Amino acid sequence: MDYNTLSPLAMFLNAGPVGKAVMGLLLLASIWTWVLIVEGVVAVTRITKSARSARQGGDVGVLAPVAEAGREAFALDLPDETIGDKRARIADHMSRAAREFLTKAEGGLPNLAVISSVAPFVGLFGTVWGIMTSFAGIAQSQDTSLAVVAPGIAEALAATAYGLAAAIPASVGYNRIGAAFARVGQQVAHYIEDEALLMCSGHQTRARREREAA
Repeated sequence: MDYNTLSPLAMFLNAGPVGKAVMGLLLLASIWTWVLIVEGVVAVTRITKSARSARQGGDVGVLAPVAEAGREAFALDLPDETIGDKRARIADHMSRAAREFLTKAEGGLPNLAVISSVAPFVGLFGTVWGIMTSFAGIAQSQDTSLAVVAPGIAEALAATAYGLAAAIPASVGYNRIGAAFARVGQQVAHYIEDEALLMCSGHQTRARREREAA
């Protein structure tokens, strides 16, 4: 086996069956991590753009379910309900819809957390297995030369590298995207407050005009 090349592909091809299984699993986890990161960044960008546009009176974009929940709550008239109570009810109804929407948009974050915490241990398993392979090679050949030990050690270190390659982006992505979603949640909350106030202000103005006309 040729261990002169330090490329990930060469390390994978030169590893044993268990090492290949570990590296393959970590490679899939790494690819999945980047897919989740891209999805999270796209979701944050779209929601941020929609919240900014909605607060400026433009298109609500992906926040359409939240706006629809507000319209449904506004259309419902309860007896003896004050304007303040109506505004609070509209805001509460929109907030519930927003929480459901954001929870669905954050769907990839728990998976990033799992990958960031589990991948190092999967890599550690590959590391331990590679070291065991080295000791088995020493026992079988009765030789402690570097040529006997090197394959198992190389496989062990390659498994560690694959584990870190999956865990580090997942950890960074989880923290950064989670913080971005927290900021987006505040922007959506501001939009809900503004929208509820705008609805009730318009309703109050129309009611006053109807009383004056009468």
